[in-house]
Amino acid sequence: MAARFDAILFDAGGILLIPDPITTGTVMRRCGGDGSIEILIRAHYAGMAAIDSHVPIGEGMSIEKFGWDSYREAYAIAAGVPQQNLELATRKLRDLFSPFLWRFPLLESTAALWKLHQKNVPMGIVSNASGQIEHTLANQCVCQVGIGAGVPVLIVTDSKVVGVAKPDPRIFAQAIELLYLRGISKDRIAYVGDSFVNDVSGARSAGLAPLLLDPYDDHASDDCERIHSLHELLEFV
Repeated sequence: MAARFDAILFDAGGILLIPDPITTGTVMRRCGGDGSIEILIRAHYAGMAAIDSHVPIGEGMSIEKFGWDSYREAYAIAAGVPQQNLELATRKLRDLFSPFLWRFPLLESTAALWKLHQKNVPMGIVSNASGQIEHTLANQCVCQVGIGAGVPVLIVTDSKVVGVAKPDPRIFAQAIELLYLRGISKDRIAYVGDSFVNDVSGARSAGLAPLLLDPYDDHASDDCERIHSLHELLEFV
């Protein structure tokens, strides 16, 4: 089978890292829900689908410009918090949230990155973040630019650092230029994210091929190509 892509760019949140379920699990259990890691990994994707549904598609708006309470409420519902405690759980999650909560590595994704690296696939990260994401990924041994404990990648782009956020296509410019210098055109670059509004729309606007990570089929009705695991990417390169 001929390779579809010559390089892959990834979002960070929901693809390589999620909000720390050890921390959020404490809140979920106190509010009558399930605080297990497995359940709270699932809760993240339910939350992302909920916040996506609150943002007008096609108007260039980022989910970061909307309140994340729709994410937090859906997260609590997926964790089994009873209806009477949802408002409390949402408020307590709001108190917890900060950029540094996004620090729990998805080990299945990290394993897939290593397999892609072993196939010599050029990779990079393009993420809406708060200036911390490059250090977080390196500290959690997920990936870093150059040699380190994680998977080597070519670039880590943080929206706070470059001053523009998805779905604005300009956030991809540095990564696209870096890959172009390696002889890779935009139509041969995949971008993997977990938000239809931010990631699929942004990648399409930048001329990249979007792949939506949707492990629980929350986006089955969305007009985009979906994958359930980063391991599926091995068939595309």
